[in-house]
Amino acid sequence: MSQLQLRSARDVLASGGVVACPTEAVWGLSCDPDSESAVAHILDLKQRPVEKGLILVAGSESQLAFLLHDLPPAQRNMLSESWPGGNTWLVPHQNRIQPWVHGAHDTVAVRVTDHPGLRQLCRAWGGPLVSTSANPAGAQPARAAFQVHRYFGDDLVHIFPGSVGRNARPSQIRDLAGNILRA
Repeated sequence: MSQLQLRSARDVLASGGVVACPTEAVWGLSCDPDSESAVAHILDLKQRPVEKGLILVAGSESQLAFLLHDLPPAQRNMLSESWPGGNTWLVPHQNRIQPWVHGAHDTVAVRVTDHPGLRQLCRAWGGPLVSTSANPAGAQPARAAFQVHRYFGDDLVHIFPGSVGRNARPSQIRDLAGNILRA
């Protein structure tokens, strides 16, 4: 990923925009989790209710430390051993994130990505980003950039270059008891 492409995507995020980017298995939509208008734009694009909540994706575990620091050591180790990779965990948010990210839940979904482009983008941003599959509700998640264009057309300002990783399916979602909520 060129520094120019990274800077351009970071500028879009900083101005409250949405970036489409490849992830481990599908294309995703990302934005600044503190920007209510950016999250609202994603929810509008996806036709998704805010109550469902969204995933926070990070480039390193340290970017999620504000959410993980008070977890019991056994739970923290469980998460650390599964990252980076396609494992998303539901952790208590303790009101440390915006309500438009966690929705109607006491937990928030978090993941440390192993996708090189998304990892670079999170690191360039300096923290976690919202990440949700690039598709309207009920449609198949996009696996190629042309599908992102087909779904959203001119409503999406910036597409970060790259291709999806080798995972066949979007990330697994688990709770801290180890239950798989999405396989």
